[in-house]
Amino acid sequence: MDERLEKLEKLKSLGIEPYPYEHERTHRFSEIIKDFERLGDSGEIVRSCGRIMTVRGHGKTAFLTLGDETASLQVYLRQDELQEQFELLKSCDIGDIIGVEGSVFKTRTGEITILVKKFTVLCKALRPMPEKWHGLKDIEIRYRKRYLDLIANPEVRDFFKKRAMVIRLIRDFFHDRGFVEMETPVLQPIYGGGTAKPFTTHYSALDQDMYLRIADELYLKRLLVGGFEKVYEICRDFRNEGFDRFHNPEFTMIEAYQAYTDYLGILELITDLFDSLVRNAVGSRSLMFGEHEITVKVPFQRIRYVDALNAKLGFDILSADAQKIDKACQQYGIDLTLAPGAKIDKLFSELVQVNLIQPTFVMDYPKIISPLAKKHRDDDRLVERFEFIVCGLELANAFSELNDPAEQRKRFEEQLAHREEGIAEVDEDFIEALEHGMPPAGGLGMGIDRLCMILFNKPSIRDVILFPQLKKERS
Repeated sequence: MDERLEKLEKLKSLGIEPYPYEHERTHRFSEIIKDFERLGDSGEIVRSCGRIMTVRGHGKTAFLTLGDETASLQVYLRQDELQEQFELLKSCDIGDIIGVEGSVFKTRTGEITILVKKFTVLCKALRPMPEKWHGLKDIEIRYRKRYLDLIANPEVRDFFKKRAMVIRLIRDFFHDRGFVEMETPVLQPIYGGGTAKPFTTHYSALDQDMYLRIADELYLKRLLVGGFEKVYEICRDFRNEGFDRFHNPEFTMIEAYQAYTDYLGILELITDLFDSLVRNAVGSRSLMFGEHEITVKVPFQRIRYVDALNAKLGFDILSADAQKIDKACQQYGIDLTLAPGAKIDKLFSELVQVNLIQPTFVMDYPKIISPLAKKHRDDDRLVERFEFIVCGLELANAFSELNDPAEQRKRFEEQLAHREEGIAEVDEDFIEALEHGMPPAGGLGMGIDRLCMILFNKPSIRDVILFPQLKKERS
Protein backbone atom coordinates (compact mmCIF):
# COMPACT_ATOMS: atom_id res chain seq x y z
CA MET A 1 0.00 0.00 0.00
CA ASP A 2 2.89 2.35 0.77
CA GLU A 3 4.13 2.11 -2.83
CA ARG A 4 0.69 3.01 -4.13
CA LEU A 5 0.49 5.99 -1.79
CA GLU A 6 3.79 7.20 -3.20
CA LYS A 7 2.38 6.91 -6.73
CA LEU A 8 -0.70 8.83 -5.61
CA GLU A 9 1.48 11.64 -4.33
CA LYS A 10 3.48 11.58 -7.56
CA LEU A 11 0.30 12.11 -9.59
CA LYS A 12 -0.70 15.01 -7.36
CA SER A 13 2.78 16.57 -7.68
CA LEU A 14 2.30 16.57 -11.47
CA GLY A 15 -0.94 18.52 -11.05
CA ILE A 16 -3.11 15.52 -11.87
CA GLU A 17 -6.32 15.02 -9.91
CA PRO A 18 -6.42 11.21 -9.23
CA TYR A 19 -10.12 11.29 -8.27
CA PRO A 20 -11.88 13.49 -10.88
CA TYR A 21 -15.62 14.08 -10.81
CA GLU A 22 -16.68 12.47 -14.09
CA HIS A 23 -15.59 11.02 -17.41
CA GLU A 24 -17.49 11.41 -20.66
CA ARG A 25 -17.95 7.96 -22.19
CA THR A 26 -19.16 7.34 -25.74
CA HIS A 27 -19.01 3.53 -25.73
CA ARG A 28 -18.97 0.71 -23.24
CA PHE A 29 -16.64 -2.15 -24.06
CA SER A 30 -19.40 -4.53 -25.18
CA GLU A 31 -20.60 -1.84 -27.60
CA ILE A 32 -17.11 -1.45 -29.07
CA ILE A 33 -16.85 -5.21 -29.58
CA LYS A 34 -20.31 -5.44 -31.14
CA ASP A 35 -19.80 -2.45 -33.46
CA PHE A 36 -16.13 -3.08 -34.25
CA GLU A 37 -16.43 -3.30 -38.05
CA ARG A 38 -18.02 0.14 -38.36
CA LEU A 39 -15.78 1.75 -35.75
CA GLY A 40 -12.64 0.26 -37.26
CA ASP A 41 -13.51 1.22 -40.84
CA SER A 42 -14.53 4.75 -39.99
CA GLY A 43 -11.63 5.51 -37.66
CA GLU A 44 -14.13 7.03 -35.21
CA ILE A 45 -12.64 8.11 -31.91
CA VAL A 46 -14.14 6.29 -28.91
CA ARG A 47 -14.01 7.34 -25.28
CA SER A 48 -14.33 4.59 -22.72
CA CYS A 49 -13.19 3.65 -19.22
CA GLY A 50 -12.60 0.68 -16.95
CA ARG A 51 -10.52 -0.99 -14.26
CA ILE A 52 -6.99 -2.17 -15.11
CA MET A 53 -7.08 -5.97 -15.00
CA THR A 54 -3.67 -6.84 -16.50
CA VAL A 55 -0.56 -4.97 -17.67
CA ARG A 56 2.03 -6.11 -20.19
CA GLY A 57 4.83 -3.66 -20.85
CA HIS A 58 7.46 -3.66 -23.60
CA GLY A 59 9.61 -0.60 -22.90
CA LYS A 60 8.00 2.13 -24.97
CA THR A 61 4.69 0.28 -25.42
CA ALA A 62 2.17 -1.30 -23.09
CA PHE A 63 -0.92 -3.48 -23.43
CA LEU A 64 -3.53 -3.17 -20.71
CA THR A 65 -6.72 -5.18 -20.26
CA LEU A 66 -9.52 -3.01 -18.91
CA GLY A 67 -12.83 -4.24 -17.57
CA ASP A 68 -16.17 -2.47 -17.25
CA GLU A 69 -19.58 -3.87 -16.26
CA THR A 70 -20.21 -5.30 -19.71
CA ALA A 71 -16.92 -6.82 -20.94
CA SER A 72 -13.14 -6.62 -20.93
CA LEU A 73 -11.10 -5.00 -23.73
CA GLN A 74 -7.44 -4.57 -24.59
CA VAL A 75 -5.95 -1.11 -24.94
CA TYR A 76 -2.59 -0.30 -26.52
CA LEU A 77 -0.41 2.59 -25.36
CA ARG A 78 2.68 3.83 -27.23
CA GLN A 79 5.17 6.41 -26.13
CA ASP A 80 5.39 7.99 -29.59
CA GLU A 81 1.61 8.47 -29.57
CA LEU A 82 1.23 9.71 -25.98
CA GLN A 83 4.57 11.56 -25.63
CA GLU A 84 5.19 12.65 -22.03
CA GLN A 85 1.79 11.33 -20.90
CA PHE A 86 3.17 7.82 -21.38
CA GLU A 87 5.23 8.34 -18.21
CA LEU A 88 1.97 8.45 -16.21
CA LEU A 89 1.74 4.68 -16.66
CA LYS A 90 4.53 4.34 -14.10
CA SER A 91 2.07 5.67 -11.51
CA CYS A 92 -0.71 3.23 -12.49
CA ASP A 93 -1.33 -0.25 -11.07
CA ILE A 94 -3.66 -3.18 -11.54
CA GLY A 95 -6.95 -2.18 -9.94
CA ASP A 96 -6.77 1.50 -10.94
CA ILE A 97 -9.63 2.87 -13.01
CA ILE A 98 -8.66 4.88 -16.08
CA GLY A 99 -10.38 6.57 -19.00
CA VAL A 100 -9.07 6.09 -22.53
CA GLU A 101 -9.63 7.85 -25.86
CA GLY A 102 -8.56 6.51 -29.23
CA SER A 103 -9.31 4.55 -32.39
CA VAL A 104 -10.17 0.87 -32.67
CA PHE A 105 -8.18 -1.79 -34.52
CA LYS A 106 -7.36 -5.50 -34.44
CA THR A 107 -3.93 -6.80 -33.51
CA ARG A 108 -2.12 -9.44 -35.56
CA THR A 109 -3.62 -12.06 -33.25
CA GLY A 110 -7.11 -10.76 -34.06
CA GLU A 111 -7.83 -9.09 -30.71
CA ILE A 112 -10.00 -5.97 -30.77
CA THR A 113 -7.96 -3.16 -29.24
CA ILE A 114 -8.12 0.59 -28.63
CA LEU A 115 -5.05 2.53 -29.79
CA VAL A 116 -4.92 5.08 -26.98
CA LYS A 117 -4.36 8.71 -27.95
CA LYS A 118 -5.11 10.03 -24.49
CA PHE A 119 -5.77 8.50 -21.09
CA THR A 120 -6.94 9.83 -17.76
CA VAL A 121 -6.58 8.47 -14.21
CA LEU A 122 -10.11 8.25 -12.80
CA CYS A 123 -9.43 6.46 -9.52
CA LYS A 124 -6.15 5.44 -7.92
CA ALA A 125 -6.65 2.13 -6.07
CA LEU A 126 -4.69 2.22 -2.83
CA ARG A 127 -5.00 -1.48 -2.04
CA PRO A 128 -3.68 -4.23 -4.33
CA MET A 129 -5.92 -7.01 -5.54
CA PRO A 130 -5.53 -10.26 -3.59
CA GLU A 131 -3.09 -12.85 -4.89
CA LYS A 132 -4.55 -15.00 -7.66
CA TRP A 133 -7.44 -12.55 -7.80
CA HIS A 134 -8.32 -13.58 -11.36
CA GLY A 135 -10.92 -16.27 -10.77
CA LEU A 136 -10.87 -15.58 -7.00
CA LYS A 137 -11.85 -18.85 -5.28
CA ASP A 138 -11.41 -18.21 -1.55
CA ILE A 139 -14.95 -18.53 -0.20
CA GLU A 140 -14.26 -16.42 2.89
CA ILE A 141 -12.96 -13.51 0.79
CA ARG A 142 -15.71 -13.88 -1.80
CA TYR A 143 -18.50 -13.61 0.79
CA ARG A 144 -16.85 -11.09 3.10
CA LYS A 145 -15.58 -8.81 0.33
CA ARG A 146 -18.17 -9.35 -2.35
CA TYR A 147 -16.89 -6.35 -4.32
CA LEU A 148 -13.66 -8.28 -5.01
CA ASP A 149 -15.68 -11.32 -6.03
CA LEU A 150 -17.65 -9.18 -8.49
CA ILE A 151 -14.46 -7.71 -9.98
CA ALA A 152 -12.61 -11.00 -10.24
CA ASN A 153 -15.44 -13.29 -11.31
CA PRO A 154 -17.62 -11.76 -14.05
CA GLU A 155 -19.92 -14.79 -13.90
CA VAL A 156 -20.86 -13.79 -10.34
CA ARG A 157 -21.81 -10.33 -11.57
CA ASP A 158 -23.83 -11.98 -14.34
CA PHE A 159 -25.67 -14.13 -11.79
CA PHE A 160 -26.78 -11.15 -9.72
CA LYS A 161 -28.09 -9.53 -12.88
CA LYS A 162 -30.10 -12.70 -13.43
CA ARG A 163 -31.39 -12.53 -9.87
CA ALA A 164 -32.54 -8.93 -10.51
CA MET A 165 -34.22 -10.16 -13.69
CA VAL A 166 -36.08 -12.85 -11.72
CA ILE A 167 -37.48 -10.23 -9.35
CA ARG A 168 -38.54 -8.08 -12.31
CA LEU A 169 -40.23 -11.08 -13.94
CA ILE A 170 -42.08 -11.83 -10.71
CA ARG A 171 -43.32 -8.24 -10.54
CA ASP A 172 -44.42 -8.40 -14.18
CA PHE A 173 -46.21 -11.71 -13.58
CA PHE A 174 -48.30 -10.38 -10.69
CA HIS A 175 -48.88 -7.00 -12.31
CA ASP A 176 -50.24 -8.70 -15.44
CA ARG A 177 -52.73 -10.57 -13.25
CA GLY A 178 -54.09 -7.49 -11.54
CA PHE A 179 -52.15 -7.64 -8.27
CA VAL A 180 -51.12 -4.40 -6.55
CA GLU A 181 -47.68 -4.18 -4.94
CA MET A 182 -47.86 -2.94 -1.34
CA GLU A 183 -45.50 -2.01 1.47
CA THR A 184 -46.08 -3.13 5.04
CA PRO A 185 -44.15 -2.42 8.27
CA VAL A 186 -40.74 -3.96 8.83
CA LEU A 187 -40.88 -2.98 12.50
CA GLN A 188 -43.89 -4.57 14.19
CA PRO A 189 -45.18 -4.40 17.77
CA ILE A 190 -46.34 -8.05 17.55
CA TYR A 191 -44.64 -10.46 15.19
CA GLY A 192 -46.69 -13.09 13.43
CA GLY A 193 -47.47 -14.87 10.19
CA GLY A 194 -44.98 -17.64 10.80
CA THR A 195 -43.19 -19.69 13.43
CA ALA A 196 -39.77 -18.25 14.11
CA LYS A 197 -37.68 -16.42 16.69
CA PRO A 198 -37.64 -12.69 15.89
CA PHE A 199 -34.95 -10.03 16.06
CA THR A 200 -35.80 -7.51 18.77
CA THR A 201 -35.12 -3.77 18.76
CA HIS A 202 -36.32 -0.71 20.62
CA TYR A 203 -38.31 2.19 19.23
CA SER A 204 -36.95 5.17 21.16
CA ALA A 205 -39.63 7.66 20.11
CA LEU A 206 -42.38 5.34 21.36
CA ASP A 207 -40.32 3.85 24.23
CA GLN A 208 -41.49 0.46 23.04
CA ASP A 209 -39.82 -2.82 22.10
CA MET A 210 -40.40 -3.83 18.49
CA TYR A 211 -39.66 -6.80 16.28
CA LEU A 212 -38.26 -7.10 12.78
CA ARG A 213 -40.98 -8.86 10.82
CA ILE A 214 -40.78 -12.60 10.33
CA ALA A 215 -43.54 -12.42 7.68
CA ASP A 216 -45.84 -9.89 6.00
CA GLU A 217 -48.97 -11.99 6.19
CA LEU A 218 -51.07 -10.32 8.87
CA TYR A 219 -50.63 -6.83 7.40
CA LEU A 220 -51.38 -7.90 3.83
CA LYS A 221 -54.54 -9.62 5.08
CA ARG A 222 -55.58 -6.36 6.72
CA LEU A 223 -55.52 -4.93 3.19
CA LEU A 224 -58.03 -7.58 2.08
CA VAL A 225 -60.25 -6.43 4.94
CA GLY A 226 -59.82 -2.88 3.64
CA GLY A 227 -61.15 -3.75 0.19
CA PHE A 228 -58.11 -4.68 -1.89
CA GLU A 229 -58.63 -8.00 -3.65
CA LYS A 230 -55.17 -8.85 -5.02
CA VAL A 231 -52.06 -7.68 -3.16
CA TYR A 232 -48.42 -8.72 -2.93
CA GLU A 233 -45.15 -7.56 -1.45
CA ILE A 234 -41.56 -8.45 -2.30
CA CYS A 235 -40.06 -8.13 1.13
CA ARG A 236 -37.07 -8.60 3.37
CA ASP A 237 -37.94 -10.77 6.36
CA PHE A 238 -35.84 -11.63 9.40
CA ARG A 239 -35.72 -14.78 11.54
CA ASN A 240 -33.25 -14.90 14.40
CA GLU A 241 -32.19 -18.47 13.79
CA GLY A 242 -29.24 -20.44 12.47
CA PHE A 243 -27.30 -20.44 9.21
CA ASP A 244 -26.97 -23.39 6.90
CA ARG A 245 -26.87 -24.05 3.14
CA PHE A 246 -30.57 -23.32 2.80
CA HIS A 247 -31.30 -20.80 5.57
CA ASN A 248 -30.19 -17.22 6.15
CA PRO A 249 -31.66 -15.10 8.97
CA GLU A 250 -32.26 -12.21 6.56
CA PHE A 251 -33.99 -13.32 3.38
CA THR A 252 -36.15 -12.13 0.49
CA MET A 253 -39.58 -13.48 -0.31
CA ILE A 254 -42.81 -12.61 -2.02
CA GLU A 255 -46.14 -12.86 -0.24
CA ALA A 256 -49.35 -12.55 -2.22
CA TYR A 257 -53.05 -12.74 -1.29
CA GLN A 258 -56.07 -13.02 -3.55
CA ALA A 259 -59.67 -12.62 -2.43
CA TYR A 260 -62.43 -15.01 -3.50
CA THR A 261 -60.16 -17.97 -4.24
CA ASP A 262 -58.75 -20.87 -2.23
CA TYR A 263 -55.52 -22.84 -2.05
CA LEU A 264 -56.34 -24.64 -5.29
CA GLY A 265 -56.54 -21.29 -7.09
CA ILE A 266 -53.16 -20.36 -5.58
CA LEU A 267 -51.77 -23.73 -6.70
CA GLU A 268 -52.54 -22.81 -10.30
CA LEU A 269 -50.98 -19.39 -9.75
CA ILE A 270 -47.71 -20.89 -8.45
CA THR A 271 -47.69 -23.45 -11.26
CA ASP A 272 -47.92 -20.66 -13.83
CA LEU A 273 -45.34 -18.52 -11.99
CA PHE A 274 -42.69 -21.23 -11.71
CA ASP A 275 -43.26 -22.38 -15.27
CA SER A 276 -42.99 -18.79 -16.51
CA LEU A 277 -39.77 -18.12 -14.56
CA VAL A 278 -38.11 -21.26 -15.90
CA ARG A 279 -39.04 -20.35 -19.47
CA ASN A 280 -38.07 -16.69 -19.27
CA ALA A 281 -35.14 -16.66 -16.83
CA VAL A 282 -33.52 -19.99 -17.70
CA GLY A 283 -34.77 -20.73 -21.21
CA SER A 284 -34.84 -24.48 -20.69
CA ARG A 285 -37.35 -27.08 -19.49
CA SER A 286 -34.59 -28.96 -17.67
CA LEU A 287 -32.68 -27.68 -14.63
CA MET A 288 -29.68 -29.09 -12.82
CA PHE A 289 -29.37 -28.71 -9.06
CA GLY A 290 -26.25 -30.42 -7.83
CA GLU A 291 -26.43 -33.98 -9.10
CA HIS A 292 -30.17 -33.83 -9.74
CA GLU A 293 -31.84 -33.12 -13.05
CA ILE A 294 -35.22 -31.42 -12.68
CA THR A 295 -37.79 -31.74 -15.43
CA VAL A 296 -40.21 -28.81 -15.45
CA LYS A 297 -43.37 -30.29 -16.89
CA VAL A 298 -46.84 -29.00 -16.09
CA PRO A 299 -48.92 -30.22 -14.27
CA PHE A 300 -46.63 -30.90 -11.31
CA GLN A 301 -47.22 -33.98 -9.19
CA ARG A 302 -49.29 -33.79 -5.99
CA ILE A 303 -49.03 -35.91 -2.85
CA ARG A 304 -50.92 -35.74 0.45
CA TYR A 305 -48.82 -34.88 3.49
CA VAL A 306 -50.34 -37.38 5.91
CA ASP A 307 -50.52 -40.25 3.44
CA ALA A 308 -46.85 -39.85 2.49
CA LEU A 309 -45.69 -39.61 6.12
CA ASN A 310 -47.84 -42.55 7.27
CA ALA A 311 -46.35 -44.70 4.52
CA LYS A 312 -42.85 -44.01 5.88
CA LEU A 313 -43.75 -44.44 9.57
CA GLY A 314 -46.05 -47.44 9.27
CA PHE A 315 -48.73 -45.83 11.45
CA ASP A 316 -51.27 -43.00 11.30
CA ILE A 317 -49.57 -39.88 12.59
CA LEU A 318 -52.89 -38.14 13.33
CA SER A 319 -54.24 -40.85 15.62
CA ALA A 320 -50.91 -41.76 17.26
CA ASP A 321 -50.36 -40.79 20.90
CA ALA A 322 -47.47 -38.63 22.05
CA GLN A 323 -45.43 -41.63 23.20
CA LYS A 324 -45.55 -43.26 19.77
CA ILE A 325 -44.57 -40.02 18.04
CA ASP A 326 -41.67 -39.53 20.48
CA LYS A 327 -40.46 -43.07 19.80
CA ALA A 328 -40.36 -42.29 16.07
CA CYS A 329 -38.53 -39.04 16.79
CA GLN A 330 -35.93 -40.89 18.85
CA GLN A 331 -35.44 -43.36 16.00
CA TYR A 332 -34.65 -40.55 13.56
CA GLY A 333 -32.69 -38.31 15.92
CA ILE A 334 -35.32 -35.57 16.26
CA ASP A 335 -35.30 -33.25 19.29
CA LEU A 336 -37.93 -34.41 21.79
CA THR A 337 -38.26 -30.92 23.31
CA LEU A 338 -39.91 -29.60 20.15
CA ALA A 339 -43.61 -28.73 20.24
CA PRO A 340 -45.96 -31.51 19.05
CA GLY A 341 -46.60 -29.94 15.66
CA ALA A 342 -42.90 -29.25 15.12
CA LYS A 343 -42.07 -32.90 15.81
CA ILE A 344 -44.51 -34.06 13.14
CA ASP A 345 -43.18 -31.55 10.63
CA LYS A 346 -39.58 -32.53 11.37
CA LEU A 347 -40.47 -36.20 10.75
CA PHE A 348 -42.00 -35.23 7.42
CA SER A 349 -38.93 -33.21 6.45
CA GLU A 350 -36.52 -36.04 7.31
CA LEU A 351 -38.52 -38.94 5.85
CA VAL A 352 -40.48 -37.51 2.92
CA GLN A 353 -39.53 -34.00 1.85
CA VAL A 354 -35.82 -34.68 1.36
CA ASN A 355 -36.70 -37.26 -1.31
CA LEU A 356 -38.98 -34.99 -3.36
CA ILE A 357 -36.73 -34.03 -6.25
CA GLN A 358 -39.13 -33.19 -9.08
CA PRO A 359 -41.53 -30.23 -8.61
CA THR A 360 -44.19 -31.45 -6.18
CA PHE A 361 -47.16 -29.98 -4.35
CA VAL A 362 -47.51 -31.46 -0.85
CA MET A 363 -51.19 -31.11 -0.01
CA ASP A 364 -53.36 -30.91 3.12
CA TYR A 365 -51.26 -30.40 6.24
CA PRO A 366 -52.20 -31.36 9.82
CA LYS A 367 -54.03 -28.53 11.56
CA ILE A 368 -51.66 -28.64 14.53
CA ILE A 369 -48.81 -27.16 12.45
CA SER A 370 -50.81 -24.61 10.45
CA PRO A 371 -52.40 -21.93 12.66
CA LEU A 372 -53.33 -19.52 9.84
CA ALA A 373 -55.00 -21.90 7.37
CA LYS A 374 -58.64 -22.87 7.05
CA LYS A 375 -59.59 -26.36 8.18
CA HIS A 376 -59.97 -28.82 5.36
CA ARG A 377 -63.52 -29.01 4.04
CA ASP A 378 -63.39 -32.84 4.11
CA ASP A 379 -61.33 -33.56 7.26
CA ASP A 380 -61.33 -31.46 10.43
CA ARG A 381 -57.88 -32.74 11.42
CA LEU A 382 -56.32 -31.11 8.37
CA VAL A 383 -56.06 -27.66 6.85
CA GLU A 384 -56.15 -26.50 3.25
CA ARG A 385 -52.46 -25.85 2.87
CA PHE A 386 -49.76 -26.96 0.47
CA GLU A 387 -46.05 -26.50 0.05
CA PHE A 388 -44.26 -26.46 -3.29
CA ILE A 389 -41.13 -28.62 -3.06
CA VAL A 390 -38.25 -28.90 -5.55
CA CYS A 391 -35.09 -30.94 -4.81
CA GLY A 392 -36.20 -31.32 -1.20
CA LEU A 393 -36.43 -27.54 -0.73
CA GLU A 394 -39.63 -25.71 0.17
CA LEU A 395 -39.99 -22.94 -2.41
CA ALA A 396 -43.54 -21.84 -1.60
CA ASN A 397 -46.16 -22.21 1.10
CA ALA A 398 -49.86 -21.52 0.48
CA PHE A 399 -53.20 -21.62 2.30
CA SER A 400 -56.89 -21.25 2.00
CA GLU A 401 -56.72 -18.35 4.43
CA LEU A 402 -58.47 -18.47 7.76
CA ASN A 403 -61.01 -15.64 8.02
CA ASP A 404 -63.16 -16.77 10.98
CA PRO A 405 -62.05 -14.49 13.85
CA ALA A 406 -63.19 -16.89 16.59
CA GLU A 407 -61.29 -19.79 15.04
CA GLN A 408 -58.25 -17.56 14.50
CA ARG A 409 -58.23 -16.58 18.18
CA LYS A 410 -58.48 -20.24 19.17
CA ARG A 411 -55.51 -21.16 16.95
CA PHE A 412 -53.39 -18.32 18.35
CA GLU A 413 -54.19 -19.45 21.90
CA GLU A 414 -53.28 -23.03 21.06
CA GLN A 415 -49.90 -21.81 19.82
CA LEU A 416 -49.34 -19.92 23.04
CA ALA A 417 -50.29 -22.99 25.07
CA HIS A 418 -47.62 -25.01 23.30
CA ARG A 419 -45.15 -22.14 23.80
CA GLU A 420 -44.21 -22.28 20.14
CA GLU A 421 -41.91 -19.63 18.80
CA GLY A 422 -43.61 -17.47 16.22
CA ILE A 423 -46.25 -15.97 18.50
CA ALA A 424 -45.52 -13.87 21.57
CA GLU A 425 -49.11 -12.84 22.24
CA VAL A 426 -52.45 -12.85 20.50
CA ASP A 427 -52.58 -10.08 17.90
CA GLU A 428 -55.79 -8.44 19.05
CA ASP A 429 -55.67 -5.81 16.32
CA PHE A 430 -55.56 -8.50 13.65
CA ILE A 431 -58.45 -10.35 15.29
CA GLU A 432 -60.41 -7.08 15.34
CA ALA A 433 -59.68 -6.61 11.64
CA LEU A 434 -61.07 -10.10 10.92
CA GLU A 435 -64.16 -9.22 12.95
CA HIS A 436 -64.83 -6.47 10.40
CA GLY A 437 -64.88 -9.17 7.73
CA MET A 438 -62.19 -10.55 5.42
CA PRO A 439 -63.37 -12.23 2.21
CA PRO A 440 -62.45 -15.84 1.50
CA ALA A 441 -58.93 -15.80 0.12
CA GLY A 442 -55.89 -17.79 -0.87
CA GLY A 443 -52.37 -16.70 -0.05
CA LEU A 444 -48.79 -17.68 -0.76
CA GLY A 445 -45.25 -17.05 0.39
CA MET A 446 -42.32 -17.89 -1.89
CA GLY A 447 -38.64 -17.61 -0.98
CA ILE A 448 -36.74 -15.76 -3.71
CA ASP A 449 -33.28 -16.77 -2.45
CA ARG A 450 -34.04 -20.48 -2.64
CA LEU A 451 -35.86 -19.98 -5.92
CA CYS A 452 -32.68 -18.50 -7.43
CA MET A 453 -30.64 -21.39 -6.02
CA ILE A 454 -32.85 -23.85 -7.90
CA LEU A 455 -33.11 -21.85 -11.13
CA PHE A 456 -29.36 -21.25 -11.45
CA ASN A 457 -27.86 -24.30 -9.67
CA LYS A 458 -26.29 -22.50 -6.72
CA PRO A 459 -25.30 -24.88 -3.89
CA SER A 460 -25.54 -22.41 -0.98
CA ILE A 461 -27.93 -19.62 -0.11
CA ARG A 462 -24.88 -17.40 0.50
CA ASP A 463 -24.09 -17.69 -3.21
CA VAL A 464 -27.35 -15.90 -4.07
CA ILE A 465 -27.15 -13.14 -1.44
CA LEU A 466 -24.88 -10.24 -2.27
CA PHE A 467 -23.73 -9.50 1.26
CA PRO A 468 -24.38 -12.49 3.56
CA GLN A 469 -23.78 -11.90 7.24
CA LEU A 470 -20.55 -13.37 8.60
CA LYS A 471 -18.87 -13.36 11.98
CA LYS A 472 -16.59 -10.41 12.56
CA GLU A 473 -13.00 -10.97 11.49
CA ARG A 474 -10.66 -11.42 14.41
CA SER A 475 -8.06 -8.69 14.59
